[in-house]
Amino acid sequence: MLRQQDVGHRIVVRRIVGIREGRTLFSDALGELVELGETHITLSTDAGPLRVPVAEVHRAKRVPPARRPTAAAVVALELAADEAWPAPVRGRLGDWRLRWADGWTGRANSALPVGDPDRPLPAALDAVQRWYAERGGPALVNTPLPLAAPVGAELDTRGWTSRPPVLVQTVPLRTLTVPPPATPPPTAGPLPADAPPVTLVDAPADDWLVIAAGRKGGLPDAARQVLTGAPRVRFAELREGGRLLAVGRGTVTGAGRWLGVSLLETVPEARRRGLAATVVRALAGWGAAEGATHAFLQVEQSNTGAVALYRGLGFTTHHTYLTRVAPAA
Repeated sequence: MLRQQDVGHRIVVRRIVGIREGRTLFSDALGELVELGETHITLSTDAGPLRVPVAEVHRAKRVPPARRPTAAAVVALELAADEAWPAPVRGRLGDWRLRWADGWTGRANSALPVGDPDRPLPAALDAVQRWYAERGGPALVNTPLPLAAPVGAELDTRGWTSRPPVLVQTVPLRTLTVPPPATPPPTAGPLPADAPPVTLVDAPADDWLVIAAGRKGGLPDAARQVLTGAPRVRFAELREGGRLLAVGRGTVTGAGRWLGVSLLETVPEARRRGLAATVVRALAGWGAAEGATHAFLQVEQSNTGAVALYRGLGFTTHHTYLTRVAPAA
């Protein structure tokens, strides 16, 4: 059976799906193990997330990985993402990054355990908890998988919980900057024939911030520093008749290689018109002009609508991460 050390690795699961004429029926699933709980296991499969009750698991084992990025590639992308979402208060623990933004978003308020913390793992995690306690916030650790699987295993022994799995997805920019097909994939939404133009600006307008605040639950001062603190950043606005219908944020980081796409949002009454795809392509054009060659984004695996949109634009999963949360004191 599976162990916590298997989290972040590719597995095959044979599950019981029923009984017919006295015979047990089975179904096999192949994917990356992103969560191993007492009652359920969660896999990231090509068809999306799959949550399987432990009681239905007949057999499960780790299998050789499919082609996957190297550890160095995961580290490089995680550091580019960190640069794209810069927490105003930062610390270091050897190579590990410690980040604080008054509690606004998990990414800006979590430790990033990539590289060597310059001390034994248990001591490093003790230091992480002290650092966040000094700032009055819960200790969070983002664990890229399978790179940080040993960190995750140690956190399991300490009773840390997990937030929903997050997919880190990438696409070559040339895929986004070529003219879209006449009949786009349905998951990307229909491209409007007369889509309003997208404007890219250096600083977010007030109504842009209102949309971002609605999505992220308010915007403290630290949030504004996160949004505007990247060295190269643009804010996308798609307006119709002066009214803001769709927004997005783009950054260029990682030694200029990566366009980071974040805070992509369409107001409810303007959805299903392909406006989000239009915003992404506009940001891609800016990123390409800045010299970037690839785009990345981070999306919760459970957000099936967004995952389908990004799949239609050509994004594929590079790796996953879990945000781990320390137990209450």
